[in-house]
Amino acid sequence: MIFSSSGYGLIYRYCNALALILFFTMFHAQAQSQTPAETSSKTIVAFGDSLTQGYGLPAESGFVPQLGTWLAGQGAQVRMINAGVSGDTTAGGLARLDWTLAEPVDLAIVNLGSNDMLRGLDPGLAHENLDQILQKLEARRIPTLLVGHLGPLNYGADYKERYDTAFQELAARYDVVFYPFFFQTLMASDGVTPDLQNYFQADGLHPNADGVAAVVADMGPYILRALAR
Repeated sequence: MIFSSSGYGLIYRYCNALALILFFTMFHAQAQSQTPAETSSKTIVAFGDSLTQGYGLPAESGFVPQLGTWLAGQGAQVRMINAGVSGDTTAGGLARLDWTLAEPVDLAIVNLGSNDMLRGLDPGLAHENLDQILQKLEARRIPTLLVGHLGPLNYGADYKERYDTAFQELAARYDVVFYPFFFQTLMASDGVTPDLQNYFQADGLHPNADGVAAVVADMGPYILRALAR
């Protein structure tokens, strides 16, 4: 078969065009593969009740927005998901956990149990529900920070001991980062009485914006440690 010089020119131009198409295709694919690494961030789901949801506060002053801002100030690239439901118990949290984790999550903050205590529910039930929640998170290999709570004495010393130790025992069993008491930094100088004047809303149960800021600053290092896992 004999090709004319014009035929060779057409083949030459065709090969050049094909090479350019392959080059730009490979360049585009490489750029796409680099984008996730360059813009990667950690997704944190804050799973809890009204303390997490931000009850009684402007949206930007709640626990989740303030925590996201604090973490960004520490150089952590995070995307926060507010999975707080006001009034929720450990049983309610367990019931909605699976669909809350419908998308990939890099860290879960579990802050449930205060409503169980306020309603005088059996500490054994709270322990069992939290156990199942932590078991599900462990099965999904999701690092977790467990927030503890302390029971009151008005239900009796036995109730308080069972309630307090439930969180401690579960944190040790599942080897999760443990923040011992949500309100630990909001106590008055005696270390026992809540500082209602400076850190709480009028109901005496929920922190105000300054109280949330204090909690976030105290809990933040624990969250960074959990993220590092």
